[in-house]
Amino acid sequence: MSLSAVLLAVGPSPSPTPSDTETPRVPSLQDAQESATNAAGWVEQNWSTWLAIGLRVLLIVVVAAVLRVVVRRAITKLIDRMNRSGQSVDGSGLGGLLVNVERRRQRSQAIGSVLRSVASFLIMGTAALMILGTFQINLAPLLASAGVAGVAIGFGARNLVTDFLSGVFMILEDQYGVGDTIDAGVASGEVIEVGLRVTKLRGDGGEIWYVRNGEVKRIGNLSQGWATANVDVTVHAGEDLDKVKATLDEVAEKMGAEEPWNELLWGPIEVLGLDSVLLDSMVVRVSAKTMPGKSLTVERELRWRIKRAFDAAGIRIVGGATATAEETPADPTAGMAPPSVYANSASPQSAAASPLTPVAPPTSTTK
Repeated sequence: MSLSAVLLAVGPSPSPTPSDTETPRVPSLQDAQESATNAAGWVEQNWSTWLAIGLRVLLIVVVAAVLRVVVRRAITKLIDRMNRSGQSVDGSGLGGLLVNVERRRQRSQAIGSVLRSVASFLIMGTAALMILGTFQINLAPLLASAGVAGVAIGFGARNLVTDFLSGVFMILEDQYGVGDTIDAGVASGEVIEVGLRVTKLRGDGGEIWYVRNGEVKRIGNLSQGWATANVDVTVHAGEDLDKVKATLDEVAEKMGAEEPWNELLWGPIEVLGLDSVLLDSMVVRVSAKTMPGKSLTVERELRWRIKRAFDAAGIRIVGGATATAEETPADPTAGMAPPSVYANSASPQSAAASPLTPVAPPTSTTK
């Protein structure tokens, strides 16, 4: 049987009528009740899980906040104890000279600020990771991305990181502070502000230097411990050494007993002896320990007193390490020739030396 015969036997396919199309079904009250029942069942099945997650998150936040407050208060009390111990050291005479109250206060504030910031970052960062882990979020991609970003930022801002770390260690090790006079290599002067990234110095001419902490390779602190005042006195080689030493001892004793020099001096002024001996001069060194930063003041006053004492004692001070031999002043007219008698044209010598004027022969007249 062919395919066309089969189709004729079956007959034409009925066309769809409008009555046969499906109409949208309006949800009934029973359907709404069933949906509400399903939602209630889902909530009933999962409420314990969500409640546990919420309580865990709340517990993490509360513990992190309490731990942060406790750690910050502990750091503040530690800094206050350091300040009190510093004030007890200030009660002694030596401590009052060595310890700068403003410097200790700023150093304590800087250390406390750094420690509190680090503690807050660690505590809150750990709490945030624990909360994300509570929601079962995979932290591996996040940590990997943070690591890559940290490496990129570290390479891009390596100078900033170097300055920051150097500033932290400078403050923790108390290498210098406000009021100290330091030589940082690139600049020198008095420290007026210590920061975690930049240190501000006041130069001798009043200029302000901004020195990056990461650029400082070596630091010479001229305000810690004590300073030394050295004065070299150059006298003539023919002077009496006993007289020179006696004069210097008298100056040192008198200066050490007067105010305010007795407070600036940390020991007696000593005559160390001959520092060098030349053919025509001698150098005598005088030295004394002084308060930090007061050596130049003591040296200027000591030179002033030594000069006046030597002038009164008749001791000759030469101008340098190699003194010129004393010579009688030369006569300014020594290089000039004495006046000659021939300079006067009326003198007999000039008349005798002048050439004779030829006399013209008389002329004869003929008639």
